[in-house]
Amino acid sequence: MLAALLAGIPMPVVVIGTDARIQRANPPALALLGEAIEGRHYMTALRQPEVVALVDRVLAGGEGGQARHVVTGPSRDTVYRVVVAPLSGEGASLAFEDITDIELSSAIRRDFVANVSHELRTPLTALLGFIETLKGAARDDPAARARFLTIMEREATRMNRLVGDLLSLSRVEAEERVRPSERVEIGGLALSVAATLRGVATEAGVTIEVIGADQAIEVPADPDQLTQVLHNLIENAVKYGASGKRVTVEITREPHVPALRGPGVTVAVIDRGEGIDAIHLPRLTERFYRVDTDRSRAKGGTGLGLAIVKHIVNRHRGRLKIESRKGEGSRFAVTLPLN
Repeated sequence: MLAALLAGIPMPVVVIGTDARIQRANPPALALLGEAIEGRHYMTALRQPEVVALVDRVLAGGEGGQARHVVTGPSRDTVYRVVVAPLSGEGASLAFEDITDIELSSAIRRDFVANVSHELRTPLTALLGFIETLKGAARDDPAARARFLTIMEREATRMNRLVGDLLSLSRVEAEERVRPSERVEIGGLALSVAATLRGVATEAGVTIEVIGADQAIEVPADPDQLTQVLHNLIENAVKYGASGKRVTVEITREPHVPALRGPGVTVAVIDRGEGIDAIHLPRLTERFYRVDTDRSRAKGGTGLGLAIVKHIVNRHRGRLKIESRKGEGSRFAVTLPLN
């Protein structure tokens, strides 16, 4: 009866007798702790001090409680909350709840708050310092006042961009599970975004070319969000690939994309700049991750642009692929389903 009951519980559960031996373990527990643990002393399977101490207390007639049990894996650790409870004088039961994702989410939130605080503190500190100087030593110095106001404007603009990107990221994450249904013509949108950034490109000495915009390819998309994706990618290519003097936006119809299980369209933004070291590529879409922090801030970057792109592409059920080699430029390709 007990074995049948335990088999129906999806989480790992172990029953330990008064002799400190494991009497029963359901299939998830056997997969977690080992196939041959039944009949053996519990300390051969459970070696983490917090869990052992809690089991000892319960077997000695004490109260139950909770402890953490960490299993080290090849790519990441798995964390369990172990609830140990007495079994009416017949031993103890242990239930293992996987809380890895909960702890990971909590860590991400903590890191996010810390990063936002750091990103805002730097320009705020600068602004407060210049305000104090303008109220004191530079009160009657027109040249210093003009110079400080220019710097203050730049720092305030940077804060404004950061707040704007944070709001965009929040909106995208809130809508990520709702797929857009409006039809958007991708070629016209790419031409429009390229035209908007033409002034920035000219100032940087870069030419933007759009290839394949005459195909009249429509995709289900949120036009504002897709505009933001193209704007972020093209602007990044202009800013960080300016040494290549040319940025290409290439639109290609894909008859079949295995990852999308159907036809799609790929929009690739290609620069011929200095490229990105391969070690950075897997982390480029992380919030606030920068290859060169000082350079990014000097160019007005917030460290959130590619994170926003990733979430928007996810909402559109698409794929983002980043390819780059040092000295050979970069290619950021977004593939979207046609239906």
